[in-house]
Amino acid sequence: MSRAAGQVDETKTEAILEAASALFAEKGATTSMEQIARRAGVARQTLYNRFPNKLEIGRALAARRSDAISAPLRAGGDPETVLTALAAGLLDKLCRADAGASLRGVALMSPELPELADAIYEAGPAEGLRRLSAWLAEQDKLGLLAVPDSDAAAEMFSGMVLGYGHLRGVLGVAQPPFDLDRRAAEAARRFLRAFVP
Repeated sequence: MSRAAGQVDETKTEAILEAASALFAEKGATTSMEQIARRAGVARQTLYNRFPNKLEIGRALAARRSDAISAPLRAGGDPETVLTALAAGLLDKLCRADAGASLRGVALMSPELPELADAIYEAGPAEGLRRLSAWLAEQDKLGLLAVPDSDAAAEMFSGMVLGYGHLRGVLGVAQPPFDLDRRAAEAARRFLRAFVP
């Protein structure tokens, strides 16, 4: 079945993002648009039609990750269920084999391309914190939680869940073994105790 004129082939977009993610982890800022197109198996023009530069690719990668991690906030449910699912998503991303490589790739690019690092942070982690903060503020309005400063609480929750995991990821140090589901549930329960109305 052929596409209508102007219709975007999402499989090509996914191939571009996957290729860029792998190359950023391998080569950092030295990754070229041509290398991304070649690895993705698409024409350079196809790449530039979707993403005019590495900044936009970085933004798209971070936004995709933020959307996936913050999905429990949109799914609904009681606070403990939502926060446990959110914590599990954060820990799952942290423990994936490619997580450390992605973090190192961004860290490698930061000094050379600070605008790319800013874009990735804003579209990814900062957006995730904003979404969690908004969700916590909504729980406060509903009387389910008592959260006087939802921005600080969002950072606190993320810190509780991830601990030193990000640092280990950037340094390429193995994560210690742990039960992901148990840790996620415990982080959610302990966090909620601090904000019981």
